[in-house]
Amino acid sequence: MLYIYHFSIAFAFVYILRFFQQRFSSLFALRHVPGPKSSSWVWGEEKVLYYNTPGALYLDWHRTYGNVVKFTGAFGHQLLSVTDPHAISFILGEGAYQFPKPKGVRAWFRMLLGEGILWVEGKEAHEKQRRSVGPALSVQSARNLTPVFYENAAKMVSQWHKLFDAQHSDEIVIEMTNWAGRFALDTVGRATLSYDFDCLRGQPHALAETLDGLTNHEKSLTSFYMKALFWLLPSILHLGKKGQMIRKTRKELGDLATDILKDAEAVSDPNSKTLMSLMLRADKATAAVRMDEEQVAAQMRTIISAGYEPVSATIAWLFFELSMSPEWQQAIREEVSTAGDPTFDELNNAYPLLDAFFLETLRLHPPVLENHHEAAETISIPLSEPVAGSGDLHLVIPKGTIISLPVNVIQKDKSTWGFDADDFRPERWLHRGTRTSRELLAFSVGPRGCLGRNFAAAEIKALTVTLLRHFAFSCPHEIEAFQSFVIRPRVKGEGSSSLPLTVRRTL
Repeated sequence: MLYIYHFSIAFAFVYILRFFQQRFSSLFALRHVPGPKSSSWVWGEEKVLYYNTPGALYLDWHRTYGNVVKFTGAFGHQLLSVTDPHAISFILGEGAYQFPKPKGVRAWFRMLLGEGILWVEGKEAHEKQRRSVGPALSVQSARNLTPVFYENAAKMVSQWHKLFDAQHSDEIVIEMTNWAGRFALDTVGRATLSYDFDCLRGQPHALAETLDGLTNHEKSLTSFYMKALFWLLPSILHLGKKGQMIRKTRKELGDLATDILKDAEAVSDPNSKTLMSLMLRADKATAAVRMDEEQVAAQMRTIISAGYEPVSATIAWLFFELSMSPEWQQAIREEVSTAGDPTFDELNNAYPLLDAFFLETLRLHPPVLENHHEAAETISIPLSEPVAGSGDLHLVIPKGTIISLPVNVIQKDKSTWGFDADDFRPERWLHRGTRTSRELLAFSVGPRGCLGRNFAAAEIKALTVTLLRHFAFSCPHEIEAFQSFVIRPRVKGEGSSSLPLTVRRTL
């Protein structure tokens, strides 16, 4: 016992020594990088970031200090916020595998989803998983599954008409965040797993309630402690009620994934176009060492989670903006009023107003606020302009430094988007030549970019086309951004996500 006690003391001493050694090394290496003074010796800027309007401080910092900003996290560890275009290009492109996700982020994904494509790091390991999952999320896959998007959108229309009939009115209030979540979960279920959660005809599925319970809630002190400390102590994710909720969510996702996997393997339809079938066939065809059951389940958990929260948040924000822009709403309605459901290719190419509105929604309301990375080794990154006072077009980043790429700041950069970058103006996309959504970081870019971007875009556009043909939308409430796992809308002052829209029948 005495030996174990001495060993524990020695281990703790070495850990603390290494922590402070890394801290002072980072302080020295980044001493010339400007940024705000720490507002708390204990929490640094974590508390003000957590309780402030999502993304507001990043905007202030970068407009004050420039493209590279240094700020302090809990217990004095140094973080960088980077919006420099050359640096971003390098971090997400050529240097992608030198800037893995921070240990805390990986611990979150591993605990919640398993060792799937969001968790894995390293070029070889990531590319192996990408080869298995990629075909299931390809452009052709999204093209094949577009009819499913319309079928679910039609179900939603049918249920809404029942609500109108039950209230004997042609104008009612509909909670859009609720229905956006139902649509997203039903769609990812049917299109990826051939599984119907039946959210659009019945009550929200228990899985949706579990996912929302984990992330969609008013900011609490417990959640703040976890958010502030998991960068330094990833094991904190296992503690308390939050840890229990993460384990519960993983179990529900895992049980569902295992059952669906067994059904898919039993049927083994070579003509099936679902993402699950395509993923299993790609794994058999390309993987030298096939994924085991847990690895397949991890990919399924990842796809369900990614297809639910970011998609439902984007749908809610798009319909909020439509509600605030009656002229654009009517113009898009007229644009998509042609007979029949547009094909996947038509959704992408034949409706410039719809596309512009979708892209502007992604620009001002990216579902994920920050893209986080950690320097695997001390490394020099290129800059488009020097850090204030240095004159050097390179910045040396110490090993272990956590880097935030604030998507909302990058997508409101006035040097790129103009003096009105803070305003919602879809028309900016009508005059930008060949500019596409690849300019945006909402789906990230490079080898770690979102594989499901085409799937998500087609799904959201198909729903928008369908709903606008039947209904008109307005919003009488003041809406604010609310950060849970993603950035959701809510009525100002309320606790969780909410978007009650006044909906009027047009047919």
